[in-house]
Amino acid sequence: MGVRNSMAWDDLYDLVLNATGETLYMVALATIFTLLVGLPLGVLLFITRRQGLTPSPKLSAVLGTIVNIGRSLPFVVLLIALIPLTRWVVGTTLGSTAAVVPITLGAIPFFARIVENALDEVDKGRIEAIQAMGGGLRYVIFTVLLPEALPALLAGVTLTIVMLIGFSSMAGVIGGGGLGDLAIRYGYQRFNNQVMVATIVMLVLLVQIIQTLGDRIVRSLAHRR
Repeated sequence: MGVRNSMAWDDLYDLVLNATGETLYMVALATIFTLLVGLPLGVLLFITRRQGLTPSPKLSAVLGTIVNIGRSLPFVVLLIALIPLTRWVVGTTLGSTAAVVPITLGAIPFFARIVENALDEVDKGRIEAIQAMGGGLRYVIFTVLLPEALPALLAGVTLTIVMLIGFSSMAGVIGGGGLGDLAIRYGYQRFNNQVMVATIVMLVLLVQIIQTLGDRIVRSLAHRR
């Protein structure tokens, strides 16, 4: 049996505050990279389908397979499998910056499918009308598809950020820093219930704040439309 430890509230506050900052850092960077890669990938998945704007069955099949493989891998497995890539990209496998690599690669396939599904909800009549008036592919994408799908895309971004918070916590398994790492090193390994409870509460608060803000923005856009 382990010995249950306790610590001063000031020390606990500092630990949780620093870990929260690391988590926000990881999630912010991962969100940016996920959007930069996942959005165009999702658009490609949509327009290259058999009935897409520029059908390309072979490219669609390749992209779809890559995305499906990425989504099917458990994130813990992905964390371990990407250790060599993480070391090559960042120079280390420890710390918050290193954790951004697997977190981002785990989220990109998920967000790409969200983008594809959001674009699929756009009224086909509007797309056909723009094409009939001579609108090119780029014009259709940036004038019709993305603006019309914006509420669904923002809802997808909110869902993705919440998922990234969970991914950042699991990154603590390999020393990724943040609240997950704090829970493992100080809570689990040292049998400190104070740390475990504090990290759980902070993770719940982060998720609730992100979800609430995201829902309000989506509702605001929906009302304007």
